[in-house]
Amino acid sequence: MYRNLLIKNTRICCNGALIDKDELYVNGVTGLFENSLANSSGEMDLETIDLENRIIAPAFIELQINGCLGIHFTNFLDEGTYRANLEMVSRYLVEKGVGGFYVTLPTVKADVFKKILPQLKPREYDDGAGLLGAHCEGPWLNPSKKGAHDASLMQIPCRTSIEQLYGDNDSVSAIKMVTLAPELDGSSTVIEELTKGHNIRVSLGHSAADFDTGLAALKAGAATMTHVFNAMNPLHHRSPGLAGLMVSEESPYFSLIADGIHLHAATLAMAFRANPQKCILITDSVEMAGLADGLYPGHAQIPHQQRKQGNQVTIEGTDTLIGSCSSLDECIRNLTQWSGCSLAQAVQCATENIARMMGLKDRGVIEMGRRADFVVLDDAGRVLETWIGGKAVYQSER
Repeated sequence: MYRNLLIKNTRICCNGALIDKDELYVNGVTGLFENSLANSSGEMDLETIDLENRIIAPAFIELQINGCLGIHFTNFLDEGTYRANLEMVSRYLVEKGVGGFYVTLPTVKADVFKKILPQLKPREYDDGAGLLGAHCEGPWLNPSKKGAHDASLMQIPCRTSIEQLYGDNDSVSAIKMVTLAPELDGSSTVIEELTKGHNIRVSLGHSAADFDTGLAALKAGAATMTHVFNAMNPLHHRSPGLAGLMVSEESPYFSLIADGIHLHAATLAMAFRANPQKCILITDSVEMAGLADGLYPGHAQIPHQQRKQGNQVTIEGTDTLIGSCSSLDECIRNLTQWSGCSLAQAVQCATENIARMMGLKDRGVIEMGRRADFVVLDDAGRVLETWIGGKAVYQSER
């Protein structure tokens, strides 16, 4: 028998603030938040939970994750193995408070994109975070800002098409965001095609573009920027570059890696304070997340050995950062500590801001009619419980 849920004595994160909430209802049949259970159908048990003033936040959304637990999303053996790996990742992520994730595919060969993208259409998992689609970080990137990407695989928009790189409409339908460098020839045309023709969000990144070029890209339809300050020109007082767009009239969203490695704490705080309503936290985590420190092999993106030391991963023998091994709940706690913002403000950067930017209407906010995907937090931002569709899927050892 389904059970309706009545949550009492809690505080909820809403639009960057903590709001006292005496009662919060979840419909046991639909798994959605309700204002009351007066209209719920059938005879159902009612489960009442007293949270004793603990905090409820929307389940976090991972906008940029390359892998974890030894799984890198560019590694494809067969459909069955790949789908099993996705489900394994989804169940791991709820332990970090994540309720939905976008698989990030970095710059790889076209045949790799075409094999993998059909596997990344949105779907829900029992007891795990939902797969929300794909974020293709490349291949229209600037080789001078390649970071850990393979520059030999980068392409110019005017010489390639969406279909040539990503495949047919079945493949492209899985893509929800593309990161590209706006200074490349033909970028404005492909931005318009992606946004207007396919309803794909375009983010600016791995780019040497100046401020005006970035501004033109926003006017063409780009909506956000990928890991600001990393793999782009530095902020200069006479030439602000893409980072300067954070305070422009166009006011794009922008993502930050709050791991203490990719950005100095003061830089993170400055960026957040520039526009808290448009700030997005990402992990940019790689397959070594959740694994022990050590030396690991490369893959389709990086044909080199990789060294993990704590949350830092570099190409062996260099100081080139590959990604992070931080979790999203850790990034939230870091932002509160380093910027002085409230926990609710930091949570907004991993939930509501992403939902607005990506046009999500079913999750990311605690309100009537949305999925009851939520996390229970203590005052320090530690994940105590994760619920997906009104069902408890994770509980920490308190």
